[in-house]
Amino acid sequence: MFENLTADLRASQEDRVLEKNMGLWRVFFRMETPAIVCYRFGHWAEKVEIPVVGTLLRIAAGIFQRFVQILIGVYISPDAEIGPGLVIHTPFGIVVGPNKIGEHCTIQNGVVIAAGTRGIGDNVYFGAGAKVMGGAKIGNNVVVAANSLVLTDVPDNMTVIGVPARIRLPGGRAKRFKWQTVKQKEQGTNGKESSAPAPANGHHNSQPQATVAPQASSQPEPASRN
Repeated sequence: MFENLTADLRASQEDRVLEKNMGLWRVFFRMETPAIVCYRFGHWAEKVEIPVVGTLLRIAAGIFQRFVQILIGVYISPDAEIGPGLVIHTPFGIVVGPNKIGEHCTIQNGVVIAAGTRGIGDNVYFGAGAKVMGGAKIGNNVVVAANSLVLTDVPDNMTVIGVPARIRLPGGRAKRFKWQTVKQKEQGTNGKESSAPAPANGHHNSQPQATVAPQASSQPEPASRN
């Protein structure tokens, strides 16, 4: 449990600048972190076979799960088999049934992965509002675009779009927009503004071009007289 949970927190730390600079403890203050901890704890408690201890742990996991559902709006079945690196990018309206999901899965808000899927591979990205229904199977390196409905199998290295998801584009790596602080954004825009106009708006380059042009046009006059 602790190894997978550490991998989940490390994966959540990658997209946030403050978490990288201030340490892993800051990830615990994110709203979606309790949902991941709740799933890992409940999944672990289901496998504890000690009679009294296992029962108490499962009761505690069930109470924890109800609080997560009410406060955060995320339900992940403790019977689901999810690999390390799980990232809930934005919470609320997330339902994950007892499915088998690979490593480094990213889920945004409004995602529903219903029970009965035949497996989800590694490095799968679910956009906001994406749905997976029926006995569909999703391969590795797949991006399910926002508000898409997957009803059929999706091969590896693919991006699927539509309701139902019939538009398939090659390449299944989601473009990650890393979070930045306001100061870093201002520094980035100022750097672009200072570097881009320099060669185009140099006053020393524009004035000689205006003076040289008439001189070049006045030189051929003696040749026209001859």
